[in-house]
Amino acid sequence: MRKPIHSADPLLRLQASITARDDQLLDWLYDHGVLTTDQIATALFPSLDFTQRRLRRLTLLRAVDRFRPNRAYGGSYPYHYVLDQLGYDHVHAQRGLGRPRRDQARRRKHSLTRRPDLPHLLGGNQVFTDLAAHARTHPDTELTRWQPASTYHEPGTLYRKGGDPQIITAGATGFPRPDGAGVWTEHGRSVPFFLEYDTSGEHLRVLIDKIAKYERLYVMSTWAWPVLFHLPSARREANLHHRLAGIDLRAVIATTTAELRTALDVSPADQVWQLAAHGGRHRLIDLPYTDTDHDDEFSTHTAPDQDGRAA
Repeated sequence: MRKPIHSADPLLRLQASITARDDQLLDWLYDHGVLTTDQIATALFPSLDFTQRRLRRLTLLRAVDRFRPNRAYGGSYPYHYVLDQLGYDHVHAQRGLGRPRRDQARRRKHSLTRRPDLPHLLGGNQVFTDLAAHARTHPDTELTRWQPASTYHEPGTLYRKGGDPQIITAGATGFPRPDGAGVWTEHGRSVPFFLEYDTSGEHLRVLIDKIAKYERLYVMSTWAWPVLFHLPSARREANLHHRLAGIDLRAVIATTTAELRTALDVSPADQVWQLAAHGGRHRLIDLPYTDTDHDDEFSTHTAPDQDGRAA
């Protein structure tokens, strides 16, 4: 006799109900921890109402869970979504990782709700969800890859064949730990990049120290990606460029600001990136990089210029 639907295995019930868009969301929450309702809506869905209905369904299926932090001066923030335990079960099954810990969702949610730098994490995630939103409404563009900060926490992950072995042996403190990394594609071209998301909570010299680490990586390695510094204000950006003036940087450092993007209502894909020691603004896809591994994988690079960098 056929079992009634309510007695079916919860994971099978979830997998029977899930869509490709749900799969993308669960993958993002697994890799990047937390996203708000608005971030999910702009990146994946046609409307906020549609998003809220789908998130309610995924919550009932125990694929996702949510929390709502309180504001310091009253009220609360929008819902923040994380994976529930069945969401972990689903992602692990899809990735062939074996069963997760039975309390994995509870432990992760507990960590995120008490994370002091949660606004920083959400801000970095916002840059990537803005790129995904741009791709959703612009044909022939794609956020081809989005990697979390943890991908590059160990210096060995920054090593490529032909580079200085000290990248592996020198320890993590002398090398950058980006807030995320990605690959952006437009019309058959792609560019890899690192992201540094700044809330202005740190002294400017901390940003200079980060840039020095990227410069060190440039000198010791065989590849170089543009490093995107997303800053809160024009004043912060001007001060950073002033501090960098006169330094012969070889690493590709590009900056933009939340103020500029808000005023122009543009995405990180647009012409908002200012290269250190250069005037004008550039589109993300036009930023230079050096990486033969990337070119071999994506086969979307343009011809290199005289310095060996993609044009």
